Amino acid sequence: MRLKTKYFTSFVLVFLLCGLAQNANATHISKPVFSKSQTEYFIGEKIVLDGWVNYNHQPTADVLLDFKVLGPDGAIANQQSFSSDSHGQFKFKFDTTNLAPGMYQVTVTSQCLEVHRPICTHKSQTLSIKLKFRSSKTP
Repeated sequence: MRLKTKYFTSFVLVFLLCGLAQNANATHISKPVFSKSQTEYFIGEKIVLDGWVNYNHQPTADVLLDFKVLGPDGAIANQQSFSSDSHGQFKFKFDTTNLAPGMYQVTVTSQCLEVHRPICTHKSQTLSIKLKFRSSKTP
């Protein structure tokens, strides 16, 4: 009887340890979310994109974000990194004065909180922006 108890206890311990080992590979999943954003701009206008960082359905402060703007030719037109504010919000601004017209892709990627970087999943959100010439009207 004592031998069966030992095997049962060993089995339970191994089962619990395997369950804990699975949790050791957990990841931090925070995702940037654009708020209602304008998607068409004229050359020369400043583009301002607002949003927040979603972690467990709550805005999360101090999450490092990487912002990358790809131009119509696929080249990087702008790249910046900064953290979400104390309310979990972000505001990304860039000038379009010297840019060509066309479709631009703005991608914001969560680099997670400093303490979660080793287990970060780097979730991102992309928004397409159309940049166009301002038409001149002649009477």
